[in-house]
Amino acid sequence: MQLRRVSTLCIKIALPLVLCAATGTAAAKSEIKGAAILDHPCGKVSVKRMGLTHAGKIEEANKLTTKEMQEQWKAMPAKDKTMMSGMMKEMSQTEEQYSADIKSSGVLVVDGPAATLTVKKTTKDKNGTSTSTTTQNFKIDGSQCLVSR
Repeated sequence: MQLRRVSTLCIKIALPLVLCAATGTAAAKSEIKGAAILDHPCGKVSVKRMGLTHAGKIEEANKLTTKEMQEQWKAMPAKDKTMMSGMMKEMSQTEEQYSADIKSSGVLVVDGPAATLTVKKTTKDKNGTSTSTTTQNFKIDGSQCLVSR
């Protein structure tokens, strides 16, 4: 009889805790799609960084990244920086192009202090259909969002 009371008491205490924890986890993760991404700090940083990269302003673009990424960039040999800068610029888009892609097929998943922006773009031409996916990770600190690895 005593064991039954203890078991019942444990269930009455544990069940609400488990349910609250599950609700808290679900509430911490959110998904934003399309144009609404451009209003989020991570969307703004992503578009700004893409525009700066496209303009060849790599040093300015790196200021929108985490301290760790900035330190990795500074530690890189000059010839590697030159090669990476060229590749980044070549693969980048204008702010307008990137914003349009985010509006049409962007998904931003915010999970507490981290976020991931995925833009999946499908193009069709005479050779068929191709799909490209761009993924960018972020660290969120208050209202500030910085690009991370």
